[in-house]
Amino acid sequence: MSCSASKKPVILSWSGGKDSCLALNELLASPDFQVATLLTTITRDYGRISMHGVRTVLLQHQAESLGLPLQQVSISKSATNAEYESCMAEALTAFRDHGIETVAFGDLFLEDIRAYRDRFLARHGMTGLYPLWQRHTGTAIRDFIAAGFKAVITCVDPRQLDPAFAGRVIDEQLLSELSPGCDPCGENGEFHTFVFDGPIFEKPVRFVKGEIVCRDSFWFCDLIPA
Repeated sequence: MSCSASKKPVILSWSGGKDSCLALNELLASPDFQVATLLTTITRDYGRISMHGVRTVLLQHQAESLGLPLQQVSISKSATNAEYESCMAEALTAFRDHGIETVAFGDLFLEDIRAYRDRFLARHGMTGLYPLWQRHTGTAIRDFIAAGFKAVITCVDPRQLDPAFAGRVIDEQLLSELSPGCDPCGENGEFHTFVFDGPIFEKPVRFVKGEIVCRDSFWFCDLIPA
């Protein structure tokens, strides 16, 4: 958990997806902050990143390529919000006891989510940091592509987006096919992603696409380590 004395240490809430990757890119370029660790919620019954459905082994390969420590917070597949908060509080308290009091998030514009995060952190003596806040989502995703980052859609909410998008790589062609009501960053939960390459990666995270399945009303594209 050691960090440069000239920079404020922060924990980055890390989903493995494009928004948290953009936030990481901002933090790495900042003269004010240093990322002490990536913090990821996983569903232990599945051994996957919660909501995104990505295998934890790929999460570990991702962190290794980024050259950053990874802390996993394990919850059950049927976790209540109370269970989630209890597990997260235990992890955050350990960091706070080591002098790290700031948690960064990749949120873009959802006021209620930010308010919830800030209330939760305040109860544990910590504060939130939002490097991407109020950035236009169309601009953000095109900056992501232009910078050379690569991400694949791993989870789709069929109520908001055609399941055929599961397993597709984020590029300009995909953006052109999104319906006008679909946020290009999936900020309303339309889709979730896994970033597998980019300028801050030492090497690409290798995988092959597996089955596309429906689970708990969401469509998931399995990524198999290669």
